[in-house]
Amino acid sequence: GDDDQSIYSWRGAKSSNINRFIKDFKGVRTLKLEQNYRSTTNILAAANAVIRNNPERLGKELWTEKEEGELIKVYRAFNERDEAKFIVDIIKSWVDEGRNLSECAIIYRSNAQSRILEDSILRADLPYRIYGGVRFYERLEIKNALSYAKLAIDSQNDAAFERIINVPSRGIGAKTMDQIRELARENVLSLWDAAEKLSESSGPKVSNALKEFFSVVNKISEIANNKEIEEFFEKLVDLSGLKEFHGKEPGEKGRSRVENLEELVSAAAGFFSIGEDADDERSQLELFLDQASLDAGENQAKENEDAIQMMTLHSSKGLEYPLVFVAGCEEGLFPHKRSVEDPRQLAEERRLCYVGMTRAMERLYLTYAEVRNVFGVDGFSPASRFLKEIPDEFKYEIRIASENVSQAKSFSPKIVGGTDHKVGGFALGDRVGHPSFGEGVILNYEGDGSNARVQVNFDTEGTKWLVLSFAKLDKIS
Repeated sequence: GDDDQSIYSWRGAKSSNINRFIKDFKGVRTLKLEQNYRSTTNILAAANAVIRNNPERLGKELWTEKEEGELIKVYRAFNERDEAKFIVDIIKSWVDEGRNLSECAIIYRSNAQSRILEDSILRADLPYRIYGGVRFYERLEIKNALSYAKLAIDSQNDAAFERIINVPSRGIGAKTMDQIRELARENVLSLWDAAEKLSESSGPKVSNALKEFFSVVNKISEIANNKEIEEFFEKLVDLSGLKEFHGKEPGEKGRSRVENLEELVSAAAGFFSIGEDADDERSQLELFLDQASLDAGENQAKENEDAIQMMTLHSSKGLEYPLVFVAGCEEGLFPHKRSVEDPRQLAEERRLCYVGMTRAMERLYLTYAEVRNVFGVDGFSPASRFLKEIPDEFKYEIRIASENVSQAKSFSPKIVGGTDHKVGGFALGDRVGHPSFGEGVILNYEGDGSNARVQVNFDTEGTKWLVLSFAKLDKIS
């Protein structure tokens, strides 16, 4: 085996087994398969430099007879939306060169990272496929959470009712569901109304289970009326019991499901509606749920369709692509925060990096965001230590230089009312004031003209997307 690609210790596949084999069986001959036929010289040299930092390796140096190739590109994004947009723009340029989407792979440490990447790809109207998994809004735990939200704003939603009445398990089995359906048919009722009717006439066990379910959904419904949607989803994943329920699943699967639920909160935090005066939170929630339904159904690549490939680092093992992006190269994300205090886990994270880098045949991009929204909160993270382990001679860093923020990253959409764009133009990093939300910093923008929107991180109100033509923002010098 290859000790440098041992990335499944949580399944019992530990790199130490190879070292132990050599010690236990004397006279074993070690053959190092070091010639690589996939990647360019620069990619291999960079990967070798990273993995060299792991202790207790058998030791090998990959080499190739292929050309030196391009330098590895390291992109420092302002935030996760900027990172996703950058990746999509590079893929578009790749296609403009006459290459195929199926030659492009976006690789990430955590399943939850796919959500913002999927969103950017969907907005660009590009087909994509998630290798070895399903798209964000089609994941089990996300469907469950969205069903609770749908039932909270509409108790007559039978599909949502059926999905979550016994998730988490509350002792409402198939027999009880058959009784509810029969009552609904006989009395032309929704499943919710039929269940309420059944709770009044059934025995204490079924009655109490149903009343507990009604109580949970009603509490969530009250929050839907009174909270911002990010806070609504934050409360929902706890009140519903979904976070605890899915978190109990063994190993990486349970952790991944919890991270996806947390990413749903981040998705809600970044959601915007048309007009900053749209303060009806139920309406905002309905818009979010409608958008989630669209994102779950749009642009699903057919089996033989030319499409972008997306996958986790674990799923990428054994695959190869001409153009590869490893996204989210930040401390706490990659390497994962769970691993940084444990030398063995950190070594496995480094092996994951090595695997991800060596998937690339021609071009490799390593990207990270200075600001990333996690569980509805914007946090600042330094670049991954793995990026620093790549010698400068093998990489080229693409930065948002401060002197260019007002040039390459500035934008001057037309403001309703005829504001001169030379006076009213904004840029990433500008400090602005808002009549309701106070002061904040512009993190992101998209669109142009009257459709331009800005993302502002307000000092006291958190992050919000605003339509610029309605927002009444003032730049603070």
